Amino acid sequence: MSPAINPLVRDLASPHIPEAQGWARAYDGAMGPLINLSQAVPGSPPPPELLERLAAAAGAPETARYGAIEGDEPLREAYAADVSRLYGGRVDTGDVSITTGCNQAFFAAMMLLARAGDAVILPQPWYFNHQMTLDMLGLEIRGLPCLPERGFVPDVGEAEALIDERVRALVLVTPNNPTGAVYPPGVIEAFAAMCRRRGIWLVVDETYRDFMPAGVNRAHGLFADEGWREGVIQLYSFSKAYAIPGHRLGALVADAPIVAQLAKIMDSLQICAPRAGQTAVAWAVEALRGWREDNRLEINRRSHAFQDAMADAPGWRIDSIGAYFAYLRHPFDGVPATAVARALAERRGVSCLPGSYFGPGQDTHLRIAVANVAAEALEPLGQRLAGFTP
Repeated sequence: MSPAINPLVRDLASPHIPEAQGWARAYDGAMGPLINLSQAVPGSPPPPELLERLAAAAGAPETARYGAIEGDEPLREAYAADVSRLYGGRVDTGDVSITTGCNQAFFAAMMLLARAGDAVILPQPWYFNHQMTLDMLGLEIRGLPCLPERGFVPDVGEAEALIDERVRALVLVTPNNPTGAVYPPGVIEAFAAMCRRRGIWLVVDETYRDFMPAGVNRAHGLFADEGWREGVIQLYSFSKAYAIPGHRLGALVADAPIVAQLAKIMDSLQICAPRAGQTAVAWAVEALRGWREDNRLEINRRSHAFQDAMADAPGWRIDSIGAYFAYLRHPFDGVPATAVARALAERRGVSCLPGSYFGPGQDTHLRIAVANVAAEALEPLGQRLAGFTP
């Protein structure tokens, strides 16, 4: 008799991205190059100066050694200063933990805040790795519906109605994955006030905060009030902003005593985040500020190019579009989103993710990662969708 594995892991669906990549590999190229709008990856390489520093740091003997559990001091200091400047508040070096990507930051935060049998409120549709994490930790997901008619922005009152003695945390993802929705600052601040009043944690995942639409420079004012230390945790990814997802760097901001508790988890998960990337990005936080702004403008240009291309695809509707993503309603009532996405990839060379990857009730939508390809590559998209049937 074979020994069993943890059913909380065994019963999870397999990671979704490889499935979508398999559909794309079946495309024969008949309609031109594949338009890959599936996995959210930077569509341009990092600047040469950053690549040079990454190479130099990788070859340095000191980066081959263990570093501090919470992350190397220069990057923690640089990121704390960046957050303080951007949000108009005070975040200290001791309030920052550097992680091996933002997914790890989320995993560690959930392990810190809750134990099996507790509940976490997650906006729905949700980022599938968040759902997988909560399921494998034995945490109940309380889905908070975010509806197209409200721009996929969650409602504070509906969230509060889900809170009971088992709820330990509420998660917001803004700019949102998968919908691209950018939550208004007042909404985020109202959630923070409600969570503080109800005695639960607010976890704000801001992986895509560097790609705000034109004219929007600050996501919220939480850090301007020292009260943030009483229950707010922010998550961040360096992968997207600096186009270095392979170097796996993220960050978590919380009050310093919480970061100290988190170190127990981080020491067991990783000991320290990759050090060559930390060395290079510590320089890049300030030095590449202009490059990051140019990159934001380019991603916004791709968003507009996607909207222009969709004018040639009658019946399809963009229900939400924002930083990095669009949430696209397909015109095939009753057809599962997986069937639509698979046929698009295999027959039309358009790779995207079905809404069903992001929770129940999402079969009417596809997630489009508009940042993945150059604006010019999006031009034939509408023509490929026009006349398509799954």
